[in-house]
Amino acid sequence: MLLDINAHIGHWPFKQLKYNTCQTLLERMNKFGVELSVISNLNGIFYKDTQAANEELYDEIRSDKKFANRFIPFAVLNPSYAGWKNDLEICRGKMGMKGICLYPLYHDYEIADPASVELVKLARDYGLIVTFAHRIVDSRQRSWMDIPNEWSMKEIMPIIKLVPDAKYFIVNPANSIIVNNEDKELLKKTTLLFDTSGKSLSNLGEMIKIYGKDKFAFGTHSPVLDYLAGLLRIDSLRENEADEATRELIRSGNAKRFLNL
Repeated sequence: MLLDINAHIGHWPFKQLKYNTCQTLLERMNKFGVELSVISNLNGIFYKDTQAANEELYDEIRSDKKFANRFIPFAVLNPSYAGWKNDLEICRGKMGMKGICLYPLYHDYEIADPASVELVKLARDYGLIVTFAHRIVDSRQRSWMDIPNEWSMKEIMPIIKLVPDAKYFIVNPANSIIVNNEDKELLKKTTLLFDTSGKSLSNLGEMIKIYGKDKFAFGTHSPVLDYLAGLLRIDSLRENEADEATRELIRSGNAKRFLNL
């Protein structure tokens, strides 16, 4: 079984995207044998009011019965925007979203801002997964209107240190996930998954040795990245790097445990 923990619908202002609706994403999933996808709405990164994007996602999933069984929705929230607490309650309660996606770089707040910490703690208390991305697109190919910054794990560590008992997805790990020994030991204890879409997971076998087989899960970062790269990183693992049981954990087992499936 394949479970993708990093997929999207919606648009990117600076790049034409394909397969960015529930219908076209589902066709992609069926073609490549993906059973379930965690999805959020890229539009929320750019809307002043992110809740409008969450409503779009909710309405699109409800538009066809087959979507409800194949998609696991995550909300895009902005703790620097008034009303985010109410948005969280609606997304969690009415919309049944299983996690949240935070974009401090795009929404212009510090990751350890008090409101951000409060939101992550509430997500923890509600059993929601908190998602951070190293990047959405490669900054070397960015529009002049897009932000120039990208993250590595050292930029995400402050929130993990402040709320170490939350559940995290770190997606599109395109830059280093290697941290100092103290932070590495904290990451090993944290309930956290890296998805396989980012280029820093090209040496997935080595990362498994460092962090353990329970810290990785299949992800595509669709429709921004190629749909198969994240899967090829799993399938190309050598026998001395991962046995079949470990591959199955990365394909779906670890994600199912996080999502209580």
